[in-house]
Amino acid sequence: MKKHAIIPVFIPHKGCPNDCVFCNQKAITARTADVSPEDVRNIIEQYLPTLTGRGLETIELAFFGGSFTGIPIEEQSALLKVAQEYKQAGKIDKIHMSTRPDYITPEILDNLKRFDADTIELGVQSFDDEVLAKSNRGHTASQVYKACDLIKDYGFELGIQLMIGLPGDSLQKCIYSAKETVKIGPSIARLYPTIVLDDTALYDMYKAGTYHALTTEEAVDITKEMYRILANAGINIIRVGLKSTDLISGSGSDSDHTQGHTYHPAFRQLVEGEIAREDLEQQLARIISNEHSLPLHIDFICSGVSFSNMIGNSGCNKKYFRNRYPDITFNFKIDDNLPRNRFFAKKATNNSPKP
Repeated sequence: MKKHAIIPVFIPHKGCPNDCVFCNQKAITARTADVSPEDVRNIIEQYLPTLTGRGLETIELAFFGGSFTGIPIEEQSALLKVAQEYKQAGKIDKIHMSTRPDYITPEILDNLKRFDADTIELGVQSFDDEVLAKSNRGHTASQVYKACDLIKDYGFELGIQLMIGLPGDSLQKCIYSAKETVKIGPSIARLYPTIVLDDTALYDMYKAGTYHALTTEEAVDITKEMYRILANAGINIIRVGLKSTDLISGSGSDSDHTQGHTYHPAFRQLVEGEIAREDLEQQLARIISNEHSLPLHIDFICSGVSFSNMIGNSGCNKKYFRNRYPDITFNFKIDDNLPRNRFFAKKATNNSPKP
């Protein structure tokens, strides 16, 4: 059962005057009205009845959609005052916002402390200065390190967002960014493949042939390596890939407003399913090496919450194993005593967990 719920408040893009090549500021500005303290109150009141009585451990108010600490500090304070009121009343548990590394200062953090904020997510995107420059991020990697140090020194929970496939990016640079993230030690992370949206500088680069978008397969291959690095370090990866609601696309389908083939509505499952397949195949290889004859009967086992990753998006892992190993019978089973995203392969026995 889900134990964590987020009440999202989307702030205007005016908190970020920078023109990153991947961001469709015109669409965001046109579709997002200013948010007032009363709007924050109304959003909270709208969500709370749907969240009470569900046994949730944490209800978190999150300011998304722009760079929260980039808006005037008086406006930050007015919005935060409402959030603090609900937190002090015990109706929400945490206050969360996303922002840029270059909008973190002692003055800003002092103000966030005053209003009992908890979590600050930084849109880092990359730790490579060439990638940051070619993406017109407007900050350097050194500013990222300074911002992260300040946030942790103040005792806030730190989150880091990374993007895959930006201009000038590579597998090696993405791996480097993941490893630098581990060194910093945030509590949470998000991994986003770069999506080419209409009406962006990146779209113009794509059409001119100066930027080559990753395919879905390439994005999965890179993201899974980053995912492993972060997960093995104990970092909670709270998002992998964009939801359709994250795309500023106006009317029509998502595919009408994105270019290339990077966007996939189930991107996280593609990544986690690929990791599951690799883990199971490594174990299967060890089993086969100890056997002198085929056929074999093999159980693949995981918790119920991870079952969709084990069988893969649209059952692709099932098809893969049955086609690649025709002399082996595979059973895909559930054992809810296992932790999430841990996958086990073993020779089938009469005592194997039932599917």
